Amino acid sequence: MAREDYPTSGSSPKRLVRLLLVLLALGLIGVVAYKLIGPVGYTSVPKEYQVKYVPSEYQLPVDEERALNILSDPNRNRSAFNELVYDVNMSILRHVGKRMNLSSGDMARLQDEYDKHHPYLRDLYFNDFTKLRDTTSQLYQTWYENEGGSAVDALREVAGKYTCFLVTQVITTLVPTKGMSIYAKGQDVNTPCGVAMQEALNPMLKRLEERAAVRDFSRSRGLLQEKVEKVIAELATMEVRDKKGLNKNLQTKFLGFSVSSSDIEVSAISILKVGFRLNEYFDIKLDARNDLVTITLPEPVILSHEVYPKIDRLDIGWMREVESIDLNKNFNVLRSVFRQEALESDIMDKSKRQAVDLMNTMFSPVIKGIDNSYNLRVRFKDTGSKHRPEYEEGEREDYSAENREFRD
Repeated sequence: MAREDYPTSGSSPKRLVRLLLVLLALGLIGVVAYKLIGPVGYTSVPKEYQVKYVPSEYQLPVDEERALNILSDPNRNRSAFNELVYDVNMSILRHVGKRMNLSSGDMARLQDEYDKHHPYLRDLYFNDFTKLRDTTSQLYQTWYENEGGSAVDALREVAGKYTCFLVTQVITTLVPTKGMSIYAKGQDVNTPCGVAMQEALNPMLKRLEERAAVRDFSRSRGLLQEKVEKVIAELATMEVRDKKGLNKNLQTKFLGFSVSSSDIEVSAISILKVGFRLNEYFDIKLDARNDLVTITLPEPVILSHEVYPKIDRLDIGWMREVESIDLNKNFNVLRSVFRQEALESDIMDKSKRQAVDLMNTMFSPVIKGIDNSYNLRVRFKDTGSKHRPEYEEGEREDYSAENREFRD
């Protein structure tokens, strides 16, 4: 009888180990295949939801100088401001579209989609921007070399509020989403909002800031090289803008020798307004016998005086001669000189002439309506206000509508 062969007791564990290794290898292959292609007949991330990011370089849509001119005074040309908002937003959307590798058809639809949002966005940009920009401060902002920079800061704050909202609204109409999510792959993967802010808006604002820094410095150096007199006809006032500066050297001497010195260079701009306090005195009299209407106004006075000082140079020696009292003294000297020169100039006479022009414009039609033979005369009465020009006792100036010259 033949003897049957049975496996030895040691062969069974070896076969079991080999079987486990094969199963483990098959499991790993399955996991890798699942990650790469997914289960057969099913895609966990639908193809239409996938976006592949590709490299793209952002192009600034406008000239920096033109953009700063618009931002410095948006009220002067509202249409130019609206155009700037349109160009900036479209350039951001195009950059995001190129980075997301949108099809040519989707890229062509970008403008149509944005046109739906532009009418209300331009108003939001304008209203928010003008609220942040104090137009009355533009002069001293220029003087302190930050007028353009402050405009860029305001644009950054406004654009930061609406850029992500805009990109989300437009892109989600072109790229289908699943649960408001976009599945992306490729180089430098980011959200559409992140691409818009980090790769488009921030670089654009940085370039504008650099340009504004150069522009502000240049404008500040050239601001008010000569005295400027501005007539504000509506208020019958005269406005004087002037610029002055002074240098001062402080020295410390020992045994007759200078051992330390400090140099101070201070400049300032002045805005002084001269006009009439009508609440102090205003009188109209009709002289039927002489066919004359006389309007009496108070003498012109300084209504306001603003001075914006700036330290252009401050070299302090090792003995530290400069103290706060020195700086304040120099500022006060400049203020006094501005005021004194205004009082000694013909600004008061010019202000009177402007007042006569305004009174004639306002009252002549009314007077001629009474009778064509009536004439208008404007006089000025001393009410005791300060800062008026001094005249000899008993002297008075009169103007007439026909003859604007002084007469006793």
